Amino acid sequence: MENPLVQRMRPFGTTIFTTMSELAARTGAVNLGQGFPDTNPPAWIQEHVTDAMARGINQYPQLFGAPALREAIAEHQRRFYGLDVDPDREVLVTFGATDALASALSALVEPGDEVVVIEPAFDVYTAGITLAGGVQVGVPLRLPDLTLDEAALAAAITPRTRAILLNTPHNPTGKIFTREELAAIGALAVRHGIWILSDEVYEHLAFDAPHTPMASLAREIPGLDQWVLTISSAGKAFSVTGWKIGWIVGPAPAVRAAAQIKQFTSFTGGAPFQPAIAAALSQSDEAYAALNDGMRHRRDVLAEGLSAAGFGLVGGHATYFQVADAAPLGVTDAAQFCLEMPEKYGVVAIPVSAFCSDPDYARTLIRFAYCKQPSVLAEASARLAPLARLAPSAQARPAAAPAG
Repeated sequence: MENPLVQRMRPFGTTIFTTMSELAARTGAVNLGQGFPDTNPPAWIQEHVTDAMARGINQYPQLFGAPALREAIAEHQRRFYGLDVDPDREVLVTFGATDALASALSALVEPGDEVVVIEPAFDVYTAGITLAGGVQVGVPLRLPDLTLDEAALAAAITPRTRAILLNTPHNPTGKIFTREELAAIGALAVRHGIWILSDEVYEHLAFDAPHTPMASLAREIPGLDQWVLTISSAGKAFSVTGWKIGWIVGPAPAVRAAAQIKQFTSFTGGAPFQPAIAAALSQSDEAYAALNDGMRHRRDVLAEGLSAAGFGLVGGHATYFQVADAAPLGVTDAAQFCLEMPEKYGVVAIPVSAFCSDPDYARTLIRFAYCKQPSVLAEASARLAPLARLAPSAQARPAAAPAG
């Protein structure tokens, strides 16, 4: 049968994550490709789910989400960022951040509209923009320091620009956008009257600098609060990526527009998970700190192992991911190297070029996920250790300090 898939989606094919996970399964390699934890969430969070089921919370929640969860999200924004959010009009609960992005893009982007994306960028962004009929315009971060090129961003704005899609903390690099960089983005949005979709799913996994929400810049940039939609989810911070509970927070008209799309696609669900996430969002500062410290330790374990193997370290200040530069090992094509690494060294990772519209931009960079048990990361480090012999100067050298 002829391929029935619509033309605009045919270029996407099989994702790099599927390809590399299949390689991991076939070769028995340690899978540091996909960003999902290999541990369960805290037991008390799981108990909230079983309790909710027992209490009969198993049917459709309200379209905008269970009131208790919407109130917890609004309180979370006030508690951590001092933001005043109306839980009844300015919060929409979604099937994870992917559903939030798809609903927002479909609600706000007309066919032919341009969406500026700061790259490297998660491939879901490109697919969501394409599904909405939009056109992605990439603006790459500067290497090796991952700073925002404000002039390039300004030059990317045209009369057809409808939105800027931002991710902070940033996947795949682990960059935390600075307040100055966010202010530059916010000022452009207000000047040109364009939306900012700010994906902040790693907001509680920032290690070396504080996370600044885009919406908080509205205190300094008049009018910005009318142009920012914040997207987040519970999956990353609480190790429940499979629960798919996310949300959108923003001005009521835009949130309502996203809900109008969502009601005809994913509608609503996850009923017993919603009260559990409400409880998780309300946990103590000490509990949040413990989650952050645990992931920071994993970052440090992997960063030390990558350094000892001869990789250069790039970014790695937040999220689940450490980017490594394979150029010191004589690698010139990270995509090919990643295909060979499972067989040769027993570890799977993702080439950063998979996140870029220009494959040459990050030709020697590789993303490793460290949201795994420390023992798994130590095993991966041991398997990668022989790579040090590939470096031009293969004599013994001290390991570099972890990123940050």
